Amino acid sequence: MTDTSRNHRIDNIEFNVADIARSKTFYGQVFGWTFTDYGPAYSEFSDGRLAGGFTTTAAVRPAGGPLVILYADDLVATQQRLELAGADIVLPVFAFPGGRRFHFRDPDGYELAVWSAD
Repeated sequence: MTDTSRNHRIDNIEFNVADIARSKTFYGQVFGWTFTDYGPAYSEFSDGRLAGGFTTTAAVRPAGGPLVILYADDLVATQQRLELAGADIVLPVFAFPGGRRFHFRDPDGYELAVWSAD
């Protein structure tokens, strides 16, 4: 029998990173992600709902591709946690219909966003 609950849904996101330990510290500290290591070149992360991975098997490619957007109940507190962890805020908080968001760059240069509902 096929598991249709996962059919056609985003199932995994993978980041090529320069330093897996640094990425684990950054995302674990700010968002509370958990990790499972699969050797020295790959670590799986989980945010409690979606899984992904950090790998060093290819070059870091921070530009291009889809924008990963995280949700936060408290946008201000999340931005403060990101700044304390060394993230660069590259687009300050702005409003859009239904909420607000900002964009940041992680230690490898990937741009991600965080949003909150009104």
